[in-house]
Amino acid sequence: MSRRYFGTDGIRGTVGEYPITADFMLKLGWAMGRVLARKLSGHQARQKFSQSTPTRPKVIIGKDTRISGYMFESALEAGLSAAGADVSLLGPMPTPGIAYLTRTFRADAGIVISASHNPYQDNGIKFFSAEGLKLADEVETEIENELDRPLETMAPNQLGKAVRINDAAGRYIEFCKSTVHNRLELHGLRIVLDCAHGATYHIAPNVFRELGADVSVIGGEPDGLNINQEVGSTHTARLSEAVLARQADLGIAFDGDGDRVLLIDRHGKLVDGDEILYIIARDLHARGKLNGGVVGTLMTNFGLAAAFEKQGVPFERAKVGDRYVVERLLANDWLLGGEASGHIVCRNVQTTGDGIVAALQVLAVMVRENAPLEQLLDGFEKAPQSLINVRLPAGFDAVTLLDSQALRQTVSSVEDELGGSGRVLLRPSGTEPLIRVMVEGRPRFDVQAMAQRIADSVETLIA
Repeated sequence: MSRRYFGTDGIRGTVGEYPITADFMLKLGWAMGRVLARKLSGHQARQKFSQSTPTRPKVIIGKDTRISGYMFESALEAGLSAAGADVSLLGPMPTPGIAYLTRTFRADAGIVISASHNPYQDNGIKFFSAEGLKLADEVETEIENELDRPLETMAPNQLGKAVRINDAAGRYIEFCKSTVHNRLELHGLRIVLDCAHGATYHIAPNVFRELGADVSVIGGEPDGLNINQEVGSTHTARLSEAVLARQADLGIAFDGDGDRVLLIDRHGKLVDGDEILYIIARDLHARGKLNGGVVGTLMTNFGLAAAFEKQGVPFERAKVGDRYVVERLLANDWLLGGEASGHIVCRNVQTTGDGIVAALQVLAVMVRENAPLEQLLDGFEKAPQSLINVRLPAGFDAVTLLDSQALRQTVSSVEDELGGSGRVLLRPSGTEPLIRVMVEGRPRFDVQAMAQRIADSVETLIA
């Protein structure tokens, strides 16, 4: 069946517009609780020493700093309780923190209320399984099926309970520190953190300070309305300025929910997810700890693929989205993958993209090699790449647009010019009404002009 609600990264939309309303969230919590109760009941029935009294499903809920998170948290809690599920509320917490704490608390599922790098007007829901992974497609389908049924509340003695976990932040801070060598010290390093006024604001500064770094913070004063507003991994200009002004060794930019990270070197230059992936992979490979290859995406710069080929590191592209990166890592039993946007999955220590953990891996390499960030990129030459986002009108069918003969002719013309020295990629965004146009090629090509030609063709078709 086609999905009505679930996308590649949970459910997302604009607050106040269908389906992201408080009523929908209540029904969603109830539907998820029903599915979990059914699965738990079946599991207990198969256990030889199952309890005489069935155990209620346990779900943990975290959120970023958007003002709408309070409303949605209450609605989800009510829906889950109505379905007989117990709820643990963690408050503001990075998305990867929920993945970790779902496993730590032995919960049956974890929920994150967040729209990631989007503005405060948007919100959404991300789900994790008991293993700290994104929910399987079949479970999402079961939840969608339950949404079609009338809501029925459990008997009073079967309703779920809710508690608030007060030490969740401290637990996650200790976990992040545990992902690097216990003798790693960052004394002498000057770091500027940009927390995007988001979920890392009370986590990341403590992690890096407790490891000894001299930490300055921007984007660390959330008010419910300023998340990602001219700060964070999608707006790095302020961080570059802060790194230069404070003569810092590097800057670290997170997105609103903390699963992405980008870096700024001491000269104010951006270091993106492809470059972060290269630094971590090169170090692991040199120390014989990579255990396989690296997974990127269709958007990964082909200069990275060339660098890995030169070093004898296997490389594979997945569809765009950290969900698909993790799927390929699990299928290959590899440890490292990521995206240029800053989703970096270090599967040897975490089950999902984790901005703080990825930044710590890079810092560990800097300390180990006693080298500045930019020096760790030796051997990687990025191919020039141009990315243009074309916004689609409401209700416009992106699939039909991409199949247009006129658009395909424009793309074919650009591909002929590039020959075997570049590539073109068109794809609809998984989170916004956009068509992403990407062209990359050798330095002799004007990839910006090529991408603009294709973007102009898209604009003509939607005019």
